Amino acid sequence: MATLRPLTVEDVLRVNGSRRFAAALAATSPFDSLTNALIAARCIWLNEVDVTGWLEAFAAHPPIGTTSSSVSKWSKEEQSAALSTATDSTAQELSEWNAKYREKFGFVFMICASGRTAPEVLAELKRRYANRPIVELEAAAEEELKITELRLAKLFSAETAAPPTSGSSNRTRPPITTHVLDTALGSPAAGIEVHLEMWKDATSPPSFDNKEFKGWTTLGTSITNNDGRSGQLMDNVDNVAPGFYRISFNTSKYAPSGFFPYVSIIFEIKRSQTTEHFHVPLLHSPFSFTTYRGS
Repeated sequence: MATLRPLTVEDVLRVNGSRRFAAALAATSPFDSLTNALIAARCIWLNEVDVTGWLEAFAAHPPIGTTSSSVSKWSKEEQSAALSTATDSTAQELSEWNAKYREKFGFVFMICASGRTAPEVLAELKRRYANRPIVELEAAAEEELKITELRLAKLFSAETAAPPTSGSSNRTRPPITTHVLDTALGSPAAGIEVHLEMWKDATSPPSFDNKEFKGWTTLGTSITNNDGRSGQLMDNVDNVAPGFYRISFNTSKYAPSGFFPYVSIIFEIKRSQTTEHFHVPLLHSPFSFTTYRGS
C-alpha cells in the first residue's frame, strides 16, 4: 500500500491557503491512502477551520479568468477549460462580475472551475450573486473543499509514483494523452471537453459491480484543439502512479443529436508499466465509438 510521506505546512499550503488547515492536515499525516487523506481534509476544513481560515484560503486564489504570470500552475490547469472557451466579450463580462461579486461579499468568487467553460462559470457567478452573504460563504467554502480535494489527489499521485529507473530520461509529454477523431466526418473533433480522473481508493478498485462510482478524483481537464488533441491533463512526470484511470469526453456538446451524451474509458496502469506512455484516443461518430491504446 502506497503511503504519502509526512506533509509539511508548505506542502499543504499549495493545496489550501488556510494556515490553520495546513497545520492541522500536516500534523495528521502521513496517510496510507488518498481516501484517508481526503477524509481528514474534509473533517478539518468543515469542523476545525473557522470563517477567518476560510477567507484566508479564498484569498490565495486569483479571480476566475485571470491570466497573470503570477497565477500558479494548478490554478492555470483548473481554469484551462474556462480560459480556452472565453471570448473577448465573455472575458470582459467575467471581469466585471468578479468585481461586483467582491464588492458585495468581500472575497473572490470561489468555484471549482475544472472542466467548466467560461459561459458556465459566468452563469454560476450570476446565479450565486443573488445569494445572501451567509449562504454564499458556505457555498464558497464547499467550492474551496472541492479544489482542495482535487489538489490533494495531484499531490498524492506525484508522491506515490514509483521512483525513476536507472537510465530513464524525462518525458517530452505527460504519460497519459488523448485525441478525438470524428469518424463520421473523417476529421479531428475540436472543442470537446475532456476529463482525466484516477480511482482514489487503492484498497478497493473499481469493478463492474460498483453502482455509484463515487471514487474518482479529477487530475486534469482540457478542451480538444483544431487537431482534435487535448491539452495537458496531468503533470509531465517520468513515472505515472499505478492504478485505475478514466478519461471522459463530453460528446453531448459536440454532437447534441448523437446517441451518447458522454463517453468514458476506464483503463489500468500496472506497477510494471509506470515508465510507459498511454495514448488513449477516441474515435467517435453520432451512433458509435471505439478506442485503442496508441503511442
